[in-house]
Amino acid sequence: MNQVSELAFFSQLIRLGSLAATARELNLTPPAVSKRLAQMEQRLGVRLLNRTTRSISLTAEGELYLINAQRILSEIEEMERQVSSRRAEPKGLLRVNAPLGFGRTHICPAISSFVRLYPEVEVQLHLTDRPINLPDDAIDVGIRFGELPDSRLVARKIAANRRRICAAPSYLKAFGHPETPKDLMQHNCIVLRQNDAAFGIWRLSRGKQAESIKVRGSLSTNDGEVALNWALDGHGILMRAEWNLAGHLSSGRLVEVLSDYETPPADIYAVYLERLNLSAKVSFFITHLREFFSHNSDGFYPLA
Repeated sequence: MNQVSELAFFSQLIRLGSLAATARELNLTPPAVSKRLAQMEQRLGVRLLNRTTRSISLTAEGELYLINAQRILSEIEEMERQVSSRRAEPKGLLRVNAPLGFGRTHICPAISSFVRLYPEVEVQLHLTDRPINLPDDAIDVGIRFGELPDSRLVARKIAANRRRICAAPSYLKAFGHPETPKDLMQHNCIVLRQNDAAFGIWRLSRGKQAESIKVRGSLSTNDGEVALNWALDGHGILMRAEWNLAGHLSSGRLVEVLSDYETPPADIYAVYLERLNLSAKVSFFITHLREFFSHNSDGFYPLA
């Protein structure tokens, strides 16, 4: 194992927080990971980690090693990024994070077509139920919806999208159509518990008038597909991004309500750290995403 590999191995071990997790990530056995760490410590002549059966912690020497390892790896990555940006085509590892449902439905096929065009790019796709912290989690490009609070990130819109409020015809036949936002308080609403958004608060506006409605219902979940299936089964009213609803609205399985009111934006962005502006693989991937969504427009709108 060369010294750069040792730096990367040790940084990954600390990021993942355990020998077992590192073994799973590297497709090794835990004893093999432990042996690799012991060989490093033997070569350096110091102990880098205090470890028990359940946890690891840095020694003073390990902390110094980690700080310098991260700096050196960052400098190597920046050097390779600057060199690769001069290539006609992108090359190397691209790490992408996306929400679970949207990632499976749209980002997965976009990546499939991307690697056909650029076979020298290796893509790792991480699907999560909540956004992860790009600086801390070694992700090159994250896919996000709506407003983006992190000013450290560069954001490129890859598709325009909006939220719509809808319900199954069977529910509306039994309980009627809401005519105003306040009417939602009298209905069974299917509530999504996602990210750090206020739970059960639906914001609607028309002209200069904006309202925040506290909705309630017998069903709530942190999974968008589950919420959609409950709405299709007639259990209540749902607010959801149109990419997830378009097919059901066009087929009539769901019916839009309060369509003359605006809902919070759900535009789709690719976000990345500013230092990746020169990265060919990031630039080519984002351009590919914009083109992919412009030609696969069900549930999306043309970008201005």
